[in-house]
Amino acid sequence: MIGRLSGLLIEKNPPQIVLDVNGVGYELDVPMSTFYNLPALGEKLSLLTHFAVRDDGHFLYGFQSESERFAFRQLLKVSGIGARTALSVLSGLSVNDLAAAVAQQELGRLIKIPGIGKKTAERLLLELKGKLADVGYGSPGTAPSDTRSDITQALLALGYNEKEATAAVRQLAADLSTSEGIRQALKLLSKS
Repeated sequence: MIGRLSGLLIEKNPPQIVLDVNGVGYELDVPMSTFYNLPALGEKLSLLTHFAVRDDGHFLYGFQSESERFAFRQLLKVSGIGARTALSVLSGLSVNDLAAAVAQQELGRLIKIPGIGKKTAERLLLELKGKLADVGYGSPGTAPSDTRSDITQALLALGYNEKEATAAVRQLAADLSTSEGIRQALKLLSKS
């Protein structure tokens, strides 16, 4: 219903801000990634929004980028994840880091976020798999993530464990072909 707001930033109280739009002050909750990039009080600001109607009230959430709003909406679709938890996830990880964690099934990165336990992290990894591909990392059209995934799978097939394979792939340049990436990863693994 309300997709975007533009106005003057008149209050900042993390994670909430107040945006004055033609004399009407809108309270918005924002992830810390957006909060840290806010202009000074009294400056113009434009945010994409997500409007939620619940039994206990109407709530607006603000985002600096479409990828943040998209990730927030995907998080809300996960069973047991509410708006506060979704904001916490986006405050703890950038959208690209979240997409990478989901693509690589990195439970440890999600558990480090306040309010996210092991079961919730496992549910996030399961239910978000393939859904954050549109935000950059892991999209079907991008070669680096497909190549990295192929290299990781090849290393796993050769008998390396997930931790070793992931660590080796992280050290590789982004523009490598699959075969060259496998060769370089094997060299890295043989040195350790």
